Amino acid sequence: MSAETRVLLIAAPFYEDITEQLVAGAQGACDAAGVTADVVEVPGALEIPAVIALSEQGKAPYDAYVALGCVIRGETSHFDYVCGESARGLMDLTLKGVPVGNGILTVENIKQARVRAHVHEKNKGGDAANAALALLSLKKKFGAA
Repeated sequence: MSAETRVLLIAAPFYEDITEQLVAGAQGACDAAGVTADVVEVPGALEIPAVIALSEQGKAPYDAYVALGCVIRGETSHFDYVCGESARGLMDLTLKGVPVGNGILTVENIKQARVRAHVHEKNKGGDAANAALALLSLKKKFGAA
């Protein structure tokens, strides 16, 4: 990869401290890969696939995308809808050939989120960025880029 490779990190900062760690992990992975990463914030996890679709429709889409956010189970079924629909939207984009790394945490409590997000623990933001970059490499290998 090179600095000409452009990655968009889309962050839903509802749980700001969690999302900051996810973004830091993703940015670190992009830096390590030598690619350029921009960050944009959206209101929530449901809006992330829409932002990717809008970018893809633009004149200068990014080469890869990283979805970052956190959804914590609450007392209602809202958790299930947000998790399922955001994942479905991201998968739909991926199946259309858009390299997307899914770093939207879906957890039972804030403790689980902190462990998964922190750059010195599970670093799921970094994992999501690496997944997006791996998909981009495969896209290029298969001549789809």
